[in-house]
Amino acid sequence: MRTEDGNIIYKCLNEDPTAFGLLVDKYKASIFSIVYSMLRNFHDAEDVTQDVFIKAYKNLSTLRRWDSFLAWLCSIAYNMSRNRIKEQSRHKENERLGKKARKELNDHSVNSYREKQVFESLHEALDSLPDIYREVLTLHYLGGISGEQIARILSIPYATVRQRLSRARAQLREEILAMVSETYEQQRLKASFTFRIVEMVKRIKVNPVSAMKGLPLGLSLATGIIIAFLGFGNHLNIPINYDMSINSTLSGESKVLRVGEFPVDVLRVSDISVISNGSLNGNGLGSVVPSRQNALFMAPQGEGGTWAKKTDMPAARECLSASAVNGKIYAIGGTNGNLNFLSTVEEYDPVSDKWMKKADMPTARWNLSASAVNGKIYAIGGTNGNLNFFSTVEEYDSMADKWTKKADMPTARHYLSISAVNGKIYAIGGMGLSGLLSTVEEYDPVSDKWMKKADMLTARLGLSTSAANGKIYAIGGWDLRDNFLSTVEEYDPVSDKWMKKADMLTARCYLSTSAVNGKIYAIGGGDAFNIFSTVEEYDSMADKWTKKANMPTARAYLSTSAMNGKIYAIGGENMSGLLSTVEEYDTGFTGESIDFKAKLPTTWGEIRTAMNR
Repeated sequence: MRTEDGNIIYKCLNEDPTAFGLLVDKYKASIFSIVYSMLRNFHDAEDVTQDVFIKAYKNLSTLRRWDSFLAWLCSIAYNMSRNRIKEQSRHKENERLGKKARKELNDHSVNSYREKQVFESLHEALDSLPDIYREVLTLHYLGGISGEQIARILSIPYATVRQRLSRARAQLREEILAMVSETYEQQRLKASFTFRIVEMVKRIKVNPVSAMKGLPLGLSLATGIIIAFLGFGNHLNIPINYDMSINSTLSGESKVLRVGEFPVDVLRVSDISVISNGSLNGNGLGSVVPSRQNALFMAPQGEGGTWAKKTDMPAARECLSASAVNGKIYAIGGTNGNLNFLSTVEEYDPVSDKWMKKADMPTARWNLSASAVNGKIYAIGGTNGNLNFFSTVEEYDSMADKWTKKADMPTARHYLSISAVNGKIYAIGGMGLSGLLSTVEEYDPVSDKWMKKADMLTARLGLSTSAANGKIYAIGGWDLRDNFLSTVEEYDPVSDKWMKKADMLTARCYLSTSAVNGKIYAIGGGDAFNIFSTVEEYDSMADKWTKKANMPTARAYLSTSAMNGKIYAIGGENMSGLLSTVEEYDTGFTGESIDFKAKLPTTWGEIRTAMNR
């Protein structure tokens, strides 16, 4: 049986180069940390990491054991880093500073100087530690690896890892530890890195091979990693992160490097300056801003509706789902970006503009979707990022502040979107073990039973659905290739049929939609070039879209929920990072909202596992 890496490699070698993005997103943090540990320069490390993945893709057909992909990738990273060091040592400083580098120094002279001071302090502090302590500290903070996984990689007891990490902390000042965590988190690779690699490999032809390749029986992926890690020698104390979904299990630990990035800040490849001139800004992106993004922010605002800032959610998070019931809005699950998949539930009162902590959801997860029926909220599907695609359904009684397990959804999946009509909930689309889904399944909360319904016309993820006038509308999304969709399809639960409707004005995914007074509002989201503050209103009766006033904070992976004619945009992420931001949109409708539905956006980081078959 092939592992997930073997499945992805098989896709890559059989005319699906976009699948390579799953491997890039899964392992880029580990490879980046390997390269950085040798080069001690984040800019050079990103360049070399890019070269490592391109070389690996070009030579995929030569890899004899698909399940040892990471060990092979690490060896490439080590060799290419060593070659870069040799190359640098052969040239004098003035010979290495060409026109490209001089431009970088001019653009970033102040930041580079400050960065140098910070990094010198970090290196001095870390170099003062014994090798065994620096080893676990680097694995944990730079690689974002939990104590249990470090123990598996190094073949030492978990208690020993805890002891070494504790002693390493004891030898470093508190401010140095904080600097380690903050610096590595700020320098993590962005989602644009993954998309850049995917765009490059699309132009590279590889030879298709047999599906029978794989690791021999008895030799696991973890074994290959340990062999490769130990083979590097004592001078290379770096993390090999083969599970990007793990949570930190060490009590009282500082934040760790976040992995599995999200495509909220992806630029057109030709406009990314890290390719053209090697320069980066503080967000890990080049200094060039795509013209389409400039055009976005200079575009005229739509008319109708007003926005107001409200009290922030207690903690920043994304990939949550929010749902309204009994006059309150409940923000459920998600991730805080530090490899923590949340069971957190927080209640927002629009009247008092205050938040309150509520009982945790039983199953910690993100990329779930939630909807309210008959005064109860149903949290459905999602993932914990560890190859676990949930079919889980849990019911929340907000009056009793209590959760109850319900019948599982037939198709385990994440990135789905759900909507409720006539007391039934419809789970639509998303990603599962079989890949991209058009699957529609109906849940009856009264009987606690599921039923298969007619498939959506277009399989997609990153869509959002909302119900209006007795119909459900599946809006936008992404088909995993080059197509960010403006597609709108209408589902009639009575006839169990789908129909194509007028396209949304702005093609995008990772948006959120909510319905008020029979109108659907598509809010935020992104594509390969932009993060949107865009708001567009859909009149389902007229089958017509209208541009409305932009949301103040451009973002994707938010969730929205409507109440009393107002829509609340909650959380998400943009180029500045995760958001706790809450903004209220007044649609102008003064009556009670007919339909409300918090919609779930998606992330690239977890697509890496969903395509495995």
